[in-house]
Amino acid sequence: ALTKVGNQAPDFTFTNLKGESKTLTSFKGKVVLIDFWASWCTPCRAESPNVVAIYKKHSKNNFDIVSISLDREEQAWKDAIQKDGLIWDNHFWDKEAKIANIYGVKTIPHTLLIGKDGTILYKDLRGEELAAAIKSLL
Repeated sequence: ALTKVGNQAPDFTFTNLKGESKTLTSFKGKVVLIDFWASWCTPCRAESPNVVAIYKKHSKNNFDIVSISLDREEQAWKDAIQKDGLIWDNHFWDKEAKIANIYGVKTIPHTLLIGKDGTILYKDLRGEELAAAIKSLL
């Protein structure tokens, strides 16, 4: 698979909530958590407080998050971002699942932790495991 651990993460372009166009490669030099989720996904939402805590702790330290939503409705997606306090800028609504298809996402939550050089280092970590992995990379 394209997204095997050890491979370079496939590049993609997205427009964040601020209307800025970004590419995954523009995050080189940072550890990036790519998080595929949706407002209707209970396990995704249950993980939100943990991810928010990690972001608050490490965002000034070359760490960022790219959240990719597979929601069916834009308003449900935006409401979930507000309700869960997902304070980072890089949220993208993958309305046609284009990025999800590139990444072979079959189920959510689905996360990838990308190293500073763009290499996929971990997949589907949550909770303490995710926090520990990010800490070890920074």
